[in-house]
Amino acid sequence: MSSAAQTPEQGPLRTQIAHGVRDSLGVGIGIFPLGVALGILVVQAGLPLWVAPALSIVIFAGSVELLLVSMLAAGAPLLTIAVTVFAVNFRHVFYALSFPLSRVRSGLPRAYSVYALIDEAYATYVLMPAKQLTSARILTGQVMMQLYWVVGGLIGLAIARALPAPIEGFEFALAATFTVMTVDAVRSRRQVPSALLAALAVAVAITAFPGNTMLAALVLFAALLAVRYALDARRGRNETGDGQAEGATE
Repeated sequence: MSSAAQTPEQGPLRTQIAHGVRDSLGVGIGIFPLGVALGILVVQAGLPLWVAPALSIVIFAGSVELLLVSMLAAGAPLLTIAVTVFAVNFRHVFYALSFPLSRVRSGLPRAYSVYALIDEAYATYVLMPAKQLTSARILTGQVMMQLYWVVGGLIGLAIARALPAPIEGFEFALAATFTVMTVDAVRSRRQVPSALLAALAVAVAITAFPGNTMLAALVLFAALLAVRYALDARRGRNETGDGQAEGATE
């Protein structure tokens, strides 16, 4: 029997879909306003209206979409856009290692689940007991999360077009979003070294590469994170070796 098969305690399909909708409501409160912000940013950046739904349907990666609007409006080079998208979304590679994809039916349903594997979907389902998860429940939750984003973007477009004048400073919404995420990460203290490395990368990029600061900062930051990971891994192996040696001595 496939691991994605339904078990009796998971209930009929209607119940599983209802569970998926309910799973999405909590994170939807955060997704919908960001979708509205995306729609408003597209209009204020002077981009075509179709850009908002196109980004929401084709890419569906909140922070990257907000970032892309600014980069497209600024006429950023394609290489800078590609590296930035890769760097911001690289974490999704690791999401797939622990996300319960085995509970989703293979084929098109699983392909969509991989495509729609955003932060909110990962946080919702990765810690949920496997016996509560079904293909219909996970897919319904992910579809609803994308729906919140797409509808929010369309409403944002309508709001922006109805406004008599652009909202001054609204383009700072993306910077504010990343600032809040950074503050939350720093509060955990484990990420303070990463924040300091990011500051170092930006400082070096501004000084050494004033013409392409973002690309240089991203590449340098990725390199610094790789070095930090290697040092942490080496320290962990040494501590494990010391512990085993002490155990053997006792």
